Amino acid sequence: MNKLLTGKFARAIDEKQRIAVPKKLRDAFHREGESALAYVAPGTDGSLSIYTEDSFSRLADQLSAASPNGQDVRAFSRLFFSQAECLEIDRQGRIRIPPELVAHAGLEKEVMLVGVRDHIELWDLNKWEKYVAQQQANYDSLAESAFSPRP
Repeated sequence: MNKLLTGKFARAIDEKQRIAVPKKLRDAFHREGESALAYVAPGTDGSLSIYTEDSFSRLADQLSAASPNGQDVRAFSRLFFSQAECLEIDRQGRIRIPPELVAHAGLEKEVMLVGVRDHIELWDLNKWEKYVAQQQANYDSLAESAFSPRP
């Protein structure tokens, strides 16, 4: 079982569009004797998603197992994979977010990195705070829905 990614970390994005990934999250990307790689792609709700190589591969496999001829699967796959980037985490633990993805997520100076099980979400700090304020009141009903048995 891979280590679960949890927690939230406020960071600044520098003029070169780099973000320092906290060690607690960065350790999941470490590969013995090799550079640490991360896959960055459009996320949901106005965020970006940052995946380890393993979690990105599992996601690709999951999409392959879905109906490859389904119109939604094809459309999502095209949009998602065409915008995804494989990036190296530098020796200082920073990752440079491509300008197109910075624009996609509306990232300003302050950002929030959020551990979400098998990936990290990257949010503009103001968007994150608004999202949490809206969703926190629904926590109990969200938990009930999330843990309800599936048919």
